Amino acid sequence: MSTASTVSIDDSGDFEHPPVCTTLGRCFKIVDIGTQRGEYMGEPTKKRKMIVSFELPTKLMQDGRPFVVSKFWTRSLHKNADFRKDLETWRGIAFTEEELKAFDINRLLTKPCMLSIVAKGGGKEGVKVGAITGVPDGITIPAQVNPSFSFWIGDWNQEKFESLTDGVKALIMRSDEYKAMVGGGAQVPAAAAAGGSSAAKVPF
Repeated sequence: MSTASTVSIDDSGDFEHPPVCTTLGRCFKIVDIGTQRGEYMGEPTKKRKMIVSFELPTKLMQDGRPFVVSKFWTRSLHKNADFRKDLETWRGIAFTEEELKAFDINRLLTKPCMLSIVAKGGGKEGVKVGAITGVPDGITIPAQVNPSFSFWIGDWNQEKFESLTDGVKALIMRSDEYKAMVGGGAQVPAAAAAGGSSAAKVPF
């Protein structure tokens, strides 16, 4: 199943859509929604998911705030995973074997990029994130507007959880990790990294 990208994690259903374009973006929010179960071509699926949000500093809504777009990713650095492919085009460099053992996802916060915003559903269902690449030299990047935010089920913070939209909270509460936590099942794993730690001097 495609890692669908949506214009916003705001589930109000009443918001402006950014224009279809290629534009500057900046990662400011990461939300771990845990292991989500579903079905694809009649077969059950089980994937660890997260929502990563970007503000668009040069594309503003009517009230002057930057538009926000969000992308659902499966939390995996497998060679065929969309997350790894997107990060490598964003970084402009492939992961080393050492990094693949230990990539801290929180390193994405505050990092700028170029985002391709494309029409979804034939243009009648809003927009989604297409390609993600690095920012070319010489482009001025405005200061971050939205505060950086991350939520990880394995490092539970009730105040952060309550700040999420009802739709995102519902996704978290149906995850395997949340059910294990509230049901006294298996220990919920810490989840800010795809391995341990890395000291490689790359954009992130």
